[in-house]
Amino acid sequence: MRLRFLATASRQWGLNNRANNGSLHRLLATSSAGPKDDQHNYNSSGEGQQQSSPLYGAVAIGGIGVGYWFFHQLDRMKRKQTEKQLAPSPATVAAAAADDDDDEEEKKARLWHRTKREELPTYSVEDVLRHNTPESRIWITYGLGVYDVTEFAPNHPGGDKILMAAGNAIDPFWAIYQQHNTLQVLQLLETFRIGNLNKIGAINDDDVGDELGSPWAQEPKRHALLKPASKRPFNAEPPIGMLADKFYTPNELFYVRNHLPVPSINPDEYELELVVELSNAQSNRTFNLDDIQKMPKHTVTAAIMCGGNRRSEMTRIKPVKGLSWGPGAVGNAKWSGARLCDVLQAQGVQPDERLHVIFEGADLDPTAHPYGASIPLSKALDPRGDVVLAYEMNDQPLSRDHGYPIRAIVPGTVGARNVKWLTRIVVTDSESDSHWQQNDYKGFSPSTDWDTVDFSLAQAIQAMPVTSAICTPMPEERVKVDKDGCITVRGYAWSGGGRRIERVDLTSDAGKTWHVAQLEQENLPDGRHYGWSLWTARLPISADQQKEQHMEIWAKAVDSSYNVQPEAFENIWNLRGVLANAYHKVKVKLSQ
Repeated sequence: MRLRFLATASRQWGLNNRANNGSLHRLLATSSAGPKDDQHNYNSSGEGQQQSSPLYGAVAIGGIGVGYWFFHQLDRMKRKQTEKQLAPSPATVAAAAADDDDDEEEKKARLWHRTKREELPTYSVEDVLRHNTPESRIWITYGLGVYDVTEFAPNHPGGDKILMAAGNAIDPFWAIYQQHNTLQVLQLLETFRIGNLNKIGAINDDDVGDELGSPWAQEPKRHALLKPASKRPFNAEPPIGMLADKFYTPNELFYVRNHLPVPSINPDEYELELVVELSNAQSNRTFNLDDIQKMPKHTVTAAIMCGGNRRSEMTRIKPVKGLSWGPGAVGNAKWSGARLCDVLQAQGVQPDERLHVIFEGADLDPTAHPYGASIPLSKALDPRGDVVLAYEMNDQPLSRDHGYPIRAIVPGTVGARNVKWLTRIVVTDSESDSHWQQNDYKGFSPSTDWDTVDFSLAQAIQAMPVTSAICTPMPEERVKVDKDGCITVRGYAWSGGGRRIERVDLTSDAGKTWHVAQLEQENLPDGRHYGWSLWTARLPISADQQKEQHMEIWAKAVDSSYNVQPEAFENIWNLRGVLANAYHKVKVKLSQ
C-alpha cells in the first residue's frame, strides 16, 4: 500500500507545474484508491507526459518526500483514531462500574433470605401454614425469611403460581421459574419481609423420630412442591393449579397417601404370598419379583383418588375427623404389571360372588399388623376389571412412596383399596378385618354423629361417585377477562366403576346459565373408562359481573350413567368427611 502511494504521488506531481492544494487533495484521495482509480487519474492528464522540465526531478523527489510525510501523518491519525475507538468511553467505564456494583449488590441480595434479621420476630412452620388465604393473609417463606405478600399477590403477573405457595415455601417454585433470580425481584421480595422462619426448630422437630431404630428413619425424600396434610405418616397433594397441566400426573407430583411408615424393601428378597383359604380348597404359593415380571404385562390408565379428597370443603359445613385434603388428593397414571385375574386363574380360583380378595402390605402398625383392604373376587377375576399387580407407574418403576416394588391397582375403586408394598393376597369368604376396611372409609347420614355411629352397618367404599374440580383459576385469583369477554377455566372430572365422564357443566351466575366444557379423555368403552377426564371451558362474563369485579364459578360433572354431583355439601356431610363430591365452587376476582 505504501509503495503504491509513493509511485502514484510521483506520477501526479509530474503532471504539470500547477500543483496546488487541489492536487494534494487528489493525491491523498488516490492513496486509498484501487488500481482502476490510479489508471483513471493517470490517463486523464496526457498533457503532463510531454513535460520534460529539469524541475521535474526535484519536484518528483519533493513530492515523494511530502507524500511520505502526509502518509506518516495519516497513519498516525488512523492509529490514534483506532486507539480511541478501542478505548472505553467515560460512559462505558461508568456503566461497567455500575454493572460491577450491581453484581456486588446482587451477591448481597442473594444472602438476605439466608440471614436472620434480628429486628424481626421468628415464626414456626405451623404459623406460616395458617396464613394460606387472602382472608388469613398470604404468607410465604424463602430460605429463612417469612414474607407477607397479601397485597402484592393480586398484581403478580403469575398470581396463580404465588397462591400455590401460600402458607409454604417459594423455594421450589423459584427453582423452576428462574426469572425470579434477579436483583430487582430479590429487592422487592425483601420489602415484604415480616419475620424469620424457625427452620432449625422445624428441622429438629422432623428429626426427633429419625434416630436409629425409629419406624420413620428411612422415609423417602419427597418433591418440595407437595403440600403436606400430615408429616407422619406423610400425606401430601400437589398444588391444585398444576394438577390439570398434564393428562398423566408426573410421578413426583402424584399425591401421597400413607397410613403407616414407608417400608424399605430389598427387591432381591421380595416375596408375594398368594393364599386360597376356602372351605373346599386350600392352597399357597409364593412369588418373587422376577416371577411377577415374567407374566404377561398389562397396562391400564387409572385415576387413584383418596376417599377424603376435597374433605376441607365439607369441613366448612361442620367439623369432621380426617386429614384436611383439598381437591388435589387424586392423580392419573399408566400402571403396568401382571393382571390379577391371570394370577388367580393360574391357581385354580373360580368365580364366586360370595368371595373376597384381601390385600396386605409391608407397612406395619405398632402391633405389627399390616395395612389391609379387600375387594370382591368378582372385581379381581373380571378381565374388564383390569386389576393389576403393578410394578411400573408411567413407564417407570414404582417409587417407594407409591408402593415399590409391587402394589395393587384396582381401577375405579377408592384409593384405600389400592394397597401398596403388597406382600400377601388372600382369597377368602370374608372381607379384610383390618381397621381401614371395617372402621374407616365408609359413608353415613348427615345426622349420624360419633355418639350414634355404627361402622358395622355401613358398606365399605369401593367404586367412587362422580366428581370434578376446578384447577385454574384458583380461589381468590385475579383473572383477566379477554377481549371476547370470557375467562378460561380448567379442571378434572372422574367417576368410579369405569364410568366415562359424559359432560362437565359450568356456571358463573349461580346456575341461571350453564356452559359445557371440552373434554380430554381416552377413547375407551364405558365400564373400562378408569382414567380421569381433563376439561377446559371458556366462560362468558357479563358486563354486570365485570363491573362487580368478582364472581363465583361452579362446576359439576355428569357420568355415563347420568349420575351428577350434588349441589351442596350440607346434604352429603358425614362424620368422616369422605365422598366429598358436591359442586366445586371457586371465587375469583376479575380484571380488564
